[in-house]
This record gives sequence, C-alpha cells and structure tokens, in this order.
Amino acid sequence: MAPTAVEHPVQPTSNPGTSTKQSTSSVDLFVFPDGFKTSGQHPPLYDQIYPYSAFPKSISGPTVWEADEYASHPEQWTHVFSPEEIQELSTAADNFISEGHPLTGINPSNFPLPTMSATLKSIRNELLNGKGFILYKGFPVDEWGIHKSGVAYFGLGTYIGYPVSQNGKGHILGHVKDLGEDSKQIDKVRIYRTNARQFFHADDGDVVGLLCLARAESGGESDVACVHKVWNILQAEYPDVAEILTKPIWYFDRKGEVSKGEEPYIRTSVIYLETPDPSDPTVPQRVYCKWDPYYVRSTTRFSDAGLIPPLSIEQVHALETLENVCSRVKLHMILSVGDIQFVSNSHILHARTAYRDFAPHTGKPRRHLMRLWLSTPQDEGGWRLPFHDAFERKRGGIQVDDTPPVARLDAD
Repeated sequence: MAPTAVEHPVQPTSNPGTSTKQSTSSVDLFVFPDGFKTSGQHPPLYDQIYPYSAFPKSISGPTVWEADEYASHPEQWTHVFSPEEIQELSTAADNFISEGHPLTGINPSNFPLPTMSATLKSIRNELLNGKGFILYKGFPVDEWGIHKSGVAYFGLGTYIGYPVSQNGKGHILGHVKDLGEDSKQIDKVRIYRTNARQFFHADDGDVVGLLCLARAESGGESDVACVHKVWNILQAEYPDVAEILTKPIWYFDRKGEVSKGEEPYIRTSVIYLETPDPSDPTVPQRVYCKWDPYYVRSTTRFSDAGLIPPLSIEQVHALETLENVCSRVKLHMILSVGDIQFVSNSHILHARTAYRDFAPHTGKPRRHLMRLWLSTPQDEGGWRLPFHDAFERKRGGIQVDDTPPVARLDAD
C-alpha cells in the first residue's frame, strides 16, 4: 500500500491525478511549431508531499551505483558512435536542413532515425530507470560545423524527451558559455553564463543534455552524483539532514523569470517521494531530488524584506552536508570535443568545476556546450512527480508568459 501524503496548506493545488496535457489546439502553431508550450516552474501539490516517516531507510536496485566501480569501467557508461550511426544522423540532419523546417519544431517525425531509434529507446529507459547518465563520444562537430551539429544533436535529443525552454528568453537549444557576467550576483545571473563553479544541482527538466563544442584551457570538468547513494548515506549518518530535506520549507528563487501573476519564488521540498502509480498502487514510490543551492542562497532579498523566512541554521547545515556527501560519491568525467552527456534530473545531481578560457590572443574558442532540457511526461514513462503538470508533454522548464521558443546557434 502506498504511504499517505501529508498536507501542508499554503497555496491552492489542482485536482490530484488530473491530466493537464496540452493539446495542439491550445497553442499557436506559428509560435510553437511542435504544438506544445513549455509548462514552466510551479510549486508542488502540497497535498502530495509525503512526511519523512514515509521515506525508505535505504534504497537498492539499478539506480544505486558506486563511483569507484564506474571509474574503473567507463565502458559501462560510455557509447562511441559507430560510423553507421554518424551516417544516419548526418542524413537526417541534411534532410531536415534542406526541407527548411524551423529548428524549434524538430521532432522524430521530421528527424527520422530508423536504425538508432531502438537503441535510443533503451538509453532513455536507462536514463530514467537505471544509472541515470550516459556519455556519447565521437560526434563530429569540427567536420559538421555548428549549424549541422546543432540540428543533429537536437534531433537526437528528441528521442529522449520533449525540449523545454531553459530561460525567460525561450531558449530550447541552450548554450553554456562564459559571457562575462558577474557570478556573485546570484539573484540575477544564471551560473551557466559564467565560468564559476557549479555546485551539485538538478536542472528544471527531466533530462539534461550537453554537447561539447569547445573545451576550456583549464577546468570546466563534470561530476555526477547518485542521489539514491547520497540518500542512503544521509539516512545512515545524517538522518536529521535527510528529514529536513523532505520538508516543504525551502524557497527557490526564480531570478525574475516569472510570468504575470506568479510569485518570484517557489516554496518546495528538496527531496520527494513519487506519487503512487495509478494503475498499480503496489509499485514502489521512488525518491526524487530537486535541488540547486544557488537558487536557495539567492533568496536573501526576499527574507530581508520579511517575505519569506531566512535559512535556518539547520537548513544551512543541510545544504552544506548535501554538497559534501555528493562530493564523496561523485563520478568525475571530462567532456572532450564531440562528447554528449545525458543526465537524469530525477535521481542524479551534477556539478562543474570552475574554468578558465584560452586568452583571446591564442585564437582558440571559448568553452562552449550546447544544452538541452528534455521532458519525459508521466504517461510516457517519466517519473510520477507531485506537480500539476506531471502529464504535460513539456512539463517543467522555464516559461515566461507566451515567450516563443528559440533555437539559437550561439549564446546571447
């Protein structure tokens, strides 16, 4: 029997279990060519948040892994593109470009991968229900150039999930690049637009993809941490931290990327239980993590104004402990040019070291990754999340009013 949710009444919620999947008739196809608008950031359904007592004391199974084992066996999480796969991607990209489709409307029907699709279905399942990450190698970005590479990468990603907007500008093809913004202004600046360290976090989509176009002179290396391994350690060594992370007492900054009528922050938990499986209540409810310390630490302007509570001593201890435990269990990897990393945001946290770009006089490009945020809705195998948009094709992401999706080939 599924555990009982605890109610935390503050904000109204939608009817639990109600599908809110958009239909193509509900959006302007001229603005949203694939027929679906990103849902955006929302508070959880508080009556579907479970108390700490409902959470498992320990997690086992395919979502739990040891970094030492994977570090010694990269073949378990690395796939080198075969010549046949590259040719299939190349053909699909060339045809897509020649047919003149808008990049914002790319999907498997106009980017067919008849041979690769079965493998990609398996990879998608591994991302959602297995170890939660994969590294592809051998994507020919130097040979193809940025336009064809962007099309091929984006098309590949649509076999994993639906692309959602990553910021208030509607970027569904994002760019991780140092644009010279001040990383200390965390209430305004998104860290991916700087060269600063990114602490362990999850992005606002079910899966994040990163294609490396150019490396930094030094740094910018990647780490991934298994949330379920972290949870086991917290339960064994820091149960007080585990408990406070399950409480909906955490405020996340929206950094001004807000639609009309919405609050500039969201009250939520850091660690959730999935909602029950409506077709089989005996299916276990998995532990899910939604976290980004930059978005929590930047809310001081609201707490200083008395709008929300400041972080307590216990919360500060919890966020520091979470980072430290992630560092204990992390798997380190370095993305080379032509590498593609896909990471689940449900049960993996990822991080990046600070970096330094090559000096301008060298003529070498700045570090540059193309990024995708991909949605995997509940009735298409995605995790059962306690949010009203759980069934929407483009759940999550960042959507400001009716800002149209854009797919630029470079950062702006």
